[in-house]
Amino acid sequence: MSGGTSQLDFWHDSPQASPHFSLSEIGEYYMPFLAKANYPYVDICGIPRLNYRGKIGWQYNPIAIAQYGLGHHTLYRRTGNQENRDRFLIVAGWLVRNLERNTAGLSVWNHHFDWEYRSPLKAPWSSGLAQGQGISLLVRAYWETRDSYYLEAAQRAYQALGMPVKAGGMLAERGQQVWIEEYIVDPPTHILNGCLWASWGLYDYWLATGDSTALELFRAVAGSAAERLSEFDTGFWSLYEQSGMRMRMLASPFYHRLHIAQLEIMSRLTGDKTFKHFAHEWSVYQRNAAKRGYAFLHKCVFKLLYY
Repeated sequence: MSGGTSQLDFWHDSPQASPHFSLSEIGEYYMPFLAKANYPYVDICGIPRLNYRGKIGWQYNPIAIAQYGLGHHTLYRRTGNQENRDRFLIVAGWLVRNLERNTAGLSVWNHHFDWEYRSPLKAPWSSGLAQGQGISLLVRAYWETRDSYYLEAAQRAYQALGMPVKAGGMLAERGQQVWIEEYIVDPPTHILNGCLWASWGLYDYWLATGDSTALELFRAVAGSAAERLSEFDTGFWSLYEQSGMRMRMLASPFYHRLHIAQLEIMSRLTGDKTFKHFAHEWSVYQRNAAKRGYAFLHKCVFKLLYY
């Protein structure tokens, strides 16, 4: 592998909703991830690794691995190419083998490297985003093969996704609201993109199994997100998170575009017009040069103060 590429090359594709996803059956994932499927830095077994450079170096990131696999699943569904199917199932096998028990006895995908966030995340640490997207990939592997090997792993992973943080899971609770936490820290930071992506794992689990509790939880998370979208709207740009810092953390241009795509998808999945409304508003911000410029300056000041 070359050491000259960055993990950012993997994350920053062009966010878009798939035109082909179904509301009623397992099919294409909600975002195509086609550029991610072309990521070239894979190990001898076909599993992608990201270069974080410095002391962290090359690492397996379960979120990136799941997205890489979902991209190959999209390509397989569109082209019937056997190589894409094989790469997708290689990733599914890795996800099954790498489910690990956390201290609460729940099955999670861990990151085995330290990561600096609000509170430093010490290895091994898990993520609601990894959990949701891993489930989305495994139920597709089950759907394509009808091999219970994949479904049983998805069932184990689902237990952690639907469990409160205080019990070792990924759900933060605030009154009647629930939120899937991308980074599990105290106090929770409620990252928007991570919660929405993870919630699709709940929806997919319901589609694959018919488990009504998964659909109920998806609706609860989606309802909480819809209620709180106004808190992520600054009037000129979207926020990345709700960490309670004195200066709020705006989304980067990439994450702002990702929010728009995710809200469009949530609008279709739920029928809730709140998602459509904010997708439209944030698209207007994106097209406004003055708002883009102000968001850029705000982001620069934020980085100077906090990073």
